[in-house]
Amino acid sequence: MEITSVNNELIKETAKLEQKKYRDESGKFLLEGLKAIEEAYNSDIKIEHLFVTKEKAFHYDFLSEQIIYVTEPVLKKLSTTDSTPDAVAIGEQKQFSEELLKSAKRVALFENIKDLGNLGTILRTATAFSLDAIVLYGDTVDMYNPKCVRASVGNLWKTPVYQTKDYNFIEKYFKDFTRIATLPKSDDSTYLKDFQPQEKTLVMFGAESDGLSQQLINFATDKITIEMDSKVESLNLSMSAGIIFYKLFLL
Repeated sequence: MEITSVNNELIKETAKLEQKKYRDESGKFLLEGLKAIEEAYNSDIKIEHLFVTKEKAFHYDFLSEQIIYVTEPVLKKLSTTDSTPDAVAIGEQKQFSEELLKSAKRVALFENIKDLGNLGTILRTATAFSLDAIVLYGDTVDMYNPKCVRASVGNLWKTPVYQTKDYNFIEKYFKDFTRIATLPKSDDSTYLKDFQPQEKTLVMFGAESDGLSQQLINFATDKITIEMDSKVESLNLSMSAGIIFYKLFLL
Protein backbone atom coordinates (compact mmCIF):
# COMPACT_ATOMS: atom_id res chain seq x y z
CA MET A 1 0.00 0.00 0.00
CA GLU A 2 1.14 3.53 -0.79
CA ILE A 3 -0.52 6.72 0.45
CA THR A 4 -0.56 9.25 -2.38
CA SER A 5 -3.01 11.85 -1.08
CA VAL A 6 -2.18 14.62 1.38
CA ASN A 7 -5.84 14.49 2.40
CA ASN A 8 -5.58 10.92 3.66
CA GLU A 9 -7.02 10.77 7.21
CA LEU A 10 -3.90 9.20 8.75
CA ILE A 11 -1.73 11.86 7.13
CA LYS A 12 -3.97 14.66 8.38
CA GLU A 13 -3.97 13.22 11.92
CA THR A 14 -0.19 12.82 11.84
CA ALA A 15 0.32 16.40 10.65
CA LYS A 16 -1.57 17.62 13.73
CA LEU A 17 1.41 16.50 15.84
CA GLU A 18 3.17 19.66 14.70
CA GLN A 19 0.96 21.37 17.29
CA LYS A 20 1.65 21.12 21.02
CA LYS A 21 -2.04 20.58 21.82
CA TYR A 22 -2.13 17.33 19.87
CA ARG A 23 1.26 16.17 21.16
CA ASP A 24 0.03 16.66 24.73
CA GLU A 25 -3.27 14.90 24.08
CA SER A 26 -1.75 11.91 22.32
CA GLY A 27 1.62 11.59 24.05
CA LYS A 28 3.18 11.31 20.60
CA PHE A 29 5.56 13.42 18.53
CA LEU A 30 7.21 13.68 15.10
CA LEU A 31 10.67 12.49 14.12
CA GLU A 32 12.25 13.55 10.83
CA GLY A 33 15.17 11.95 8.99
CA LEU A 34 17.31 8.86 9.45
CA LYS A 35 19.54 10.18 12.26
CA ALA A 36 16.67 11.16 14.57
CA ILE A 37 14.59 8.06 13.81
CA GLU A 38 17.52 5.68 14.26
CA GLU A 39 18.59 7.31 17.54
CA ALA A 40 15.02 7.16 18.83
CA TYR A 41 14.77 3.47 17.95
CA ASN A 42 18.10 2.74 19.67
CA SER A 43 16.88 4.61 22.76
CA ASP A 44 13.81 2.37 23.01
CA ILE A 45 11.36 5.00 21.81
CA LYS A 46 8.30 3.19 20.51
CA ILE A 47 7.75 4.04 16.84
CA GLU A 48 4.11 3.78 15.79
CA HIS A 49 4.38 4.54 12.06
CA LEU A 50 7.21 5.33 9.65
CA PHE A 51 6.32 7.22 6.48
CA VAL A 52 8.89 6.82 3.70
CA THR A 53 9.09 6.60 -0.09
CA LYS A 54 9.69 3.19 -1.63
CA GLU A 55 13.07 4.39 -2.96
CA LYS A 56 14.39 5.21 0.54
CA ALA A 57 12.74 2.44 2.53
CA PHE A 58 15.85 0.23 2.50
CA HIS A 59 17.48 2.64 5.01
CA TYR A 60 14.78 1.71 7.53
CA ASP A 61 14.82 -2.08 7.52
CA PHE A 62 15.06 -2.00 11.33
CA LEU A 63 11.46 -0.67 11.35
CA SER A 64 10.09 -2.79 8.53
CA GLU A 65 6.84 -3.56 10.36
CA GLN A 66 6.07 0.13 10.91
CA ILE A 67 6.72 1.28 7.33
CA ILE A 68 3.96 3.00 5.37
CA TYR A 69 4.92 3.98 1.84
CA VAL A 70 4.12 7.54 0.79
CA THR A 71 4.90 9.91 -2.06
CA GLU A 72 7.19 12.96 -1.89
CA PRO A 73 4.23 15.41 -1.65
CA VAL A 74 2.86 13.48 1.32
CA LEU A 75 6.25 13.55 3.06
CA LYS A 76 6.41 17.29 2.45
CA LYS A 77 2.98 17.64 4.09
CA LEU A 78 4.32 15.90 7.21
CA SER A 79 7.66 17.68 7.33
CA THR A 80 8.32 20.80 9.43
CA THR A 81 11.48 21.74 7.51
CA ASP A 82 12.07 23.56 4.21
CA SER A 83 13.82 20.54 2.70
CA THR A 84 11.77 17.33 2.80
CA PRO A 85 13.44 14.55 4.86
CA ASP A 86 13.82 10.94 3.72
CA ALA A 87 11.21 9.84 6.23
CA VAL A 88 8.90 11.01 9.01
CA ALA A 89 7.94 8.84 11.98
CA ILE A 90 5.51 9.00 14.88
CA GLY A 91 7.16 8.28 18.22
CA GLU A 92 5.75 7.91 21.73
CA GLN A 93 7.03 10.43 24.27
CA LYS A 94 9.33 8.90 26.86
CA GLN A 95 8.41 9.19 30.52
CA PHE A 96 11.10 8.90 33.21
CA SER A 97 10.39 7.65 36.71
CA GLU A 98 11.01 10.13 39.52
CA GLU A 99 12.75 7.27 41.32
CA LEU A 100 15.80 8.01 39.17
CA LEU A 101 16.17 11.38 40.90
CA LYS A 102 16.81 9.70 44.23
CA SER A 103 20.21 8.49 42.99
CA ALA A 104 21.04 11.52 40.83
CA LYS A 105 24.10 13.58 41.73
CA ARG A 106 24.66 15.89 38.73
CA VAL A 107 21.53 17.77 37.78
CA ALA A 108 20.80 20.99 35.88
CA LEU A 109 17.61 23.04 36.17
CA PHE A 110 16.40 25.47 33.50
CA GLU A 111 13.68 27.98 34.30
CA ASN A 112 11.28 29.44 31.72
CA ILE A 113 13.27 28.61 28.58
CA LYS A 114 11.58 30.11 25.52
CA ASP A 115 14.00 29.22 22.69
CA LEU A 116 13.50 25.78 21.14
CA GLY A 117 16.95 25.67 19.56
CA ASN A 118 18.56 26.50 22.90
CA LEU A 119 16.67 23.72 24.64
CA GLY A 120 17.59 21.12 22.03
CA THR A 121 21.27 22.11 22.22
CA ILE A 122 21.17 22.02 26.03
CA LEU A 123 19.76 18.48 26.04
CA ARG A 124 22.46 17.39 23.61
CA THR A 125 25.15 19.02 25.78
CA ALA A 126 23.78 17.43 28.95
CA THR A 127 24.28 14.02 27.36
CA ALA A 128 27.80 14.95 26.27
CA PHE A 129 28.80 15.74 29.86
CA SER A 130 26.95 12.79 31.45
CA LEU A 131 24.42 14.66 33.57
CA ASP A 132 22.09 12.45 35.57
CA ALA A 133 18.98 14.55 34.92
CA ILE A 134 17.59 17.80 33.57
CA VAL A 135 14.68 19.66 35.21
CA LEU A 136 12.62 22.07 33.10
CA TYR A 137 10.91 24.39 35.57
CA GLY A 138 8.13 26.91 35.00
CA ASP A 139 6.84 27.98 31.59
CA THR A 140 9.36 26.18 29.41
CA VAL A 141 8.93 25.37 25.72
CA ASP A 142 7.91 21.87 24.70
CA MET A 143 10.90 19.56 24.28
CA TYR A 144 8.92 17.51 21.75
CA ASN A 145 8.45 20.46 19.40
CA PRO A 146 10.00 19.36 16.05
CA LYS A 147 12.54 22.20 16.15
CA CYS A 148 13.78 21.09 19.57
CA VAL A 149 13.86 17.45 18.46
CA ARG A 150 16.08 18.46 15.50
CA ALA A 151 18.35 20.67 17.62
CA SER A 152 19.01 17.83 20.06
CA VAL A 153 20.45 15.75 17.17
CA GLY A 154 19.14 12.45 18.48
CA ASN A 155 19.96 13.13 22.14
CA LEU A 156 16.50 14.03 23.39
CA TRP A 157 16.00 10.82 25.38
CA LYS A 158 19.49 9.96 26.63
CA THR A 159 19.33 12.09 29.78
CA PRO A 160 16.19 11.88 31.95
CA VAL A 161 14.14 15.09 31.67
CA TYR A 162 11.49 16.20 34.16
CA GLN A 163 9.14 19.10 33.50
CA THR A 164 7.37 20.77 36.44
CA LYS A 165 5.83 24.03 37.61
CA ASP A 166 5.74 22.85 41.23
CA TYR A 167 8.35 24.45 43.51
CA ASN A 168 7.67 21.71 46.07
CA PHE A 169 9.07 19.21 43.55
CA ILE A 170 12.34 21.16 43.51
CA GLU A 171 12.55 21.31 47.30
CA LYS A 172 11.65 17.64 47.68
CA TYR A 173 14.42 16.25 45.49
CA PHE A 174 17.20 18.83 45.84
CA LYS A 175 17.14 20.10 49.42
CA ASP A 176 20.27 18.04 50.22
CA PHE A 177 22.20 19.22 47.12
CA THR A 178 24.68 22.02 46.69
CA ARG A 179 22.37 24.39 44.78
CA ILE A 180 24.12 26.77 42.43
CA ALA A 181 22.49 29.87 40.95
CA THR A 182 24.17 31.08 37.73
CA LEU A 183 24.15 34.88 37.76
CA PRO A 184 25.85 37.97 36.36
CA LYS A 185 28.77 39.12 38.53
CA SER A 186 27.74 40.42 41.93
CA ASP A 187 29.40 40.97 45.28
CA ASP A 188 28.38 37.55 46.61
CA SER A 189 28.99 35.43 43.50
CA THR A 190 32.10 33.32 42.83
CA TYR A 191 33.83 33.07 39.47
CA LEU A 192 33.35 29.66 37.87
CA LYS A 193 37.13 29.07 37.70
CA ASP A 194 37.33 29.35 41.50
CA PHE A 195 34.33 27.17 42.36
CA GLN A 196 34.68 23.56 43.52
CA PRO A 197 31.52 21.45 43.15
CA GLN A 198 30.34 18.95 45.72
CA GLU A 199 29.29 15.36 45.07
CA LYS A 200 25.57 16.23 44.74
CA THR A 201 25.16 19.39 42.69
CA LEU A 202 22.14 21.16 41.22
CA VAL A 203 23.08 24.01 38.88
CA MET A 204 20.23 26.41 38.02
CA PHE A 205 19.88 28.58 34.91
CA GLY A 206 17.29 31.23 34.14
CA ALA A 207 15.94 32.36 30.79
CA GLU A 208 18.32 34.71 28.98
CA SER A 209 15.93 37.66 29.05
CA ASP A 210 14.90 37.40 32.71
CA GLY A 211 17.48 35.31 34.54
CA LEU A 212 16.60 33.18 37.55
CA SER A 213 13.55 34.01 39.65
CA GLN A 214 14.16 35.39 43.12
CA GLN A 215 12.61 32.23 44.55
CA LEU A 216 15.33 30.05 43.02
CA ILE A 217 18.08 32.54 43.90
CA ASN A 218 16.92 32.33 47.51
CA PHE A 219 16.92 28.51 47.27
CA ALA A 220 20.56 28.52 46.13
CA THR A 221 23.42 27.71 48.49
CA ASP A 222 26.01 29.23 46.11
CA LYS A 223 26.16 31.75 43.26
CA ILE A 224 28.57 31.56 40.34
CA THR A 225 29.47 33.73 37.38
CA ILE A 226 31.37 32.88 34.21
CA GLU A 227 34.37 35.18 33.98
CA MET A 228 34.53 36.93 30.59
CA ASP A 229 35.71 40.03 28.79
CA SER A 230 33.91 43.14 30.05
CA LYS A 231 32.99 44.06 26.47
CA VAL A 232 30.47 41.17 26.47
CA GLU A 233 27.45 41.44 28.75
CA SER A 234 26.27 37.83 28.54
CA LEU A 235 26.53 34.54 26.64
CA ASN A 236 23.89 32.52 24.84
CA LEU A 237 22.15 30.23 27.35
CA SER A 238 23.20 26.96 25.72
CA MET A 239 26.80 28.21 25.44
CA SER A 240 26.81 29.16 29.14
CA ALA A 241 25.41 25.75 30.05
CA GLY A 242 28.13 23.96 28.05
CA ILE A 243 30.92 25.91 29.75
CA ILE A 244 29.51 25.31 33.22
CA PHE A 245 28.81 21.61 32.59
CA TYR A 246 32.42 21.17 31.44
CA LYS A 247 33.86 22.87 34.53
CA LEU A 248 31.53 21.35 37.15
CA PHE A 249 30.98 17.88 35.81
CA LEU A 250 33.96 16.91 33.65
CA LEU A 251 37.10 18.51 35.05
